[in-house]
Amino acid sequence: MSDFRISRRGVLAGSACLLASTALPGTLWAQTPVKGGRLVVASDSEPRNLNPAIVASNGVFFVASKVIEPLAEASYDGKDGLEPRLALSWEGSDDGLTVTFKLRDNVTWHDGKPFTSADVAFSALQVWKPLQNLGRVVFKDLEAVDTPDDHTAVFRFSRPTPFQLIRNALPALTSVVARHIYEGSDIAENPANTALIGTGPFKFAEHKAGEYYRLERNDTYWGEGEPNLDEIVYRVLPDRAAAAGALEAEEIHLAAFSAVPLADLARISKVPGIEVVTKGYEGLTYQLVVEINHRRKELADLKVRQAIAHAIDKDFVVKTVFLGYATPATGPVPQNDKQFHTKDVPAYAFDPARANALLDEAGYTRGADGIRFKLKLLPAPYFNETKQFGDYLRQALAAIGIDAQLVNNDAAAHQKAVYTDHDFDLAVAPPVFRGDPAISTTILVQSGIPDGVPFSNQGGYKNAEIDALIEKASETIDADARTELYREFQKKVVEDLPLINVAEWSFITVARDTVKNVSNNPRWAVSNWADTWVES
Repeated sequence: MSDFRISRRGVLAGSACLLASTALPGTLWAQTPVKGGRLVVASDSEPRNLNPAIVASNGVFFVASKVIEPLAEASYDGKDGLEPRLALSWEGSDDGLTVTFKLRDNVTWHDGKPFTSADVAFSALQVWKPLQNLGRVVFKDLEAVDTPDDHTAVFRFSRPTPFQLIRNALPALTSVVARHIYEGSDIAENPANTALIGTGPFKFAEHKAGEYYRLERNDTYWGEGEPNLDEIVYRVLPDRAAAAGALEAEEIHLAAFSAVPLADLARISKVPGIEVVTKGYEGLTYQLVVEINHRRKELADLKVRQAIAHAIDKDFVVKTVFLGYATPATGPVPQNDKQFHTKDVPAYAFDPARANALLDEAGYTRGADGIRFKLKLLPAPYFNETKQFGDYLRQALAAIGIDAQLVNNDAAAHQKAVYTDHDFDLAVAPPVFRGDPAISTTILVQSGIPDGVPFSNQGGYKNAEIDALIEKASETIDADARTELYREFQKKVVEDLPLINVAEWSFITVARDTVKNVSNNPRWAVSNWADTWVES
């Protein structure tokens, strides 16, 4: 299919039958999966590196998760919230020094070579531990992977490592790559990072820059009778308003990750043949956070940080910026995480009078112009909501005498300014909670993080008590005791405010109602879509 072409009006050419029945009522026969057809999806970005074993991010997973598989995936129904993928089972030792994986048999890579435990060992030791943005933390004490046979991998750790953490990390941090493709190469620059070779239900077919990615059915997939689809096409639509128009024009089937603007949801939900789906992102909770540069004298003062927290009306932010599709945050662990979250933390009610009093107590009185001091505020450019919150925060700070000067950068310049150059006073960030505080949360407040690590503590904050809690939790094997440590961690973070958690939100999927098995797991948009099908 090298002559495949895609255009705004012809994107579904050759598959018009897939959309022909959008007005038909659901019937029993219609729920039997239809084999074949093409699913066309909106994509708002084109990652430079598509290898999820190196770059564990949702923009990469969105495409790559259909091609390269993890050891396990999140599940609404499975034991411990997981279901098998390349691993059939996983078991941790009582001493926390080993985890044993039993791997799936009769799995082949897309080039026909067999998948074995050697691929898992190579991925863990040569990719996840040294190279992956999140795995470098979780697998830091992994010293060896034994492979007693082709379908057993035994992870050996130099220090006790909580099985709870490894288990929670499986969906996001264990994408397995082929040893025979990467061994002996510069892994970070290997061409397979953009032309993926995996074990998943779909093969990487082609990418036309600025237009589309195309995946095609893997006829030798291990999943019985899967996948259902012949093709998935990701049409590049950076403008979110364009995604809404393409859905209404029946040019695409589905827009995930809130590709349709929140302001359009009420209207588009009334369009016949379109459904708005709010589930399927529980394992990908985003958090709206105010990052603080503690090198700035004023911001190193707890009273000033408390004043800023009291100046933010979280309910207003949820209603106005997120149009109700969010929840006010209580702290660094989101409320939908039943395992670790605690509500037993301090609260900072919206109270401008209290904020002003705290600033006065701290010695930062208003000048003749009403200004106490000036700050440089950098909103992350990744989402409209982070930019809109930046505008709101500037106004909220002005009300208490802080003059926040907005600096809007593109993604590359923002990351460099905040995480490498530390050229900010306040920044607005959208970190993701990925099921365990050690994966992507403690790094936001832990001291000693090297310069240049995105979504990490680059504000110069250091708290020996919080660091000690993080360290103790990292080697606590008992799951209940570890959970209690992270509840204490939340309390200490909210007390000292190294950053300010404002809101937490998940995304929205908008789809033609002919698309079936949408949002049937907590990480659906970044899962493999082997059972997804389109009604004909």
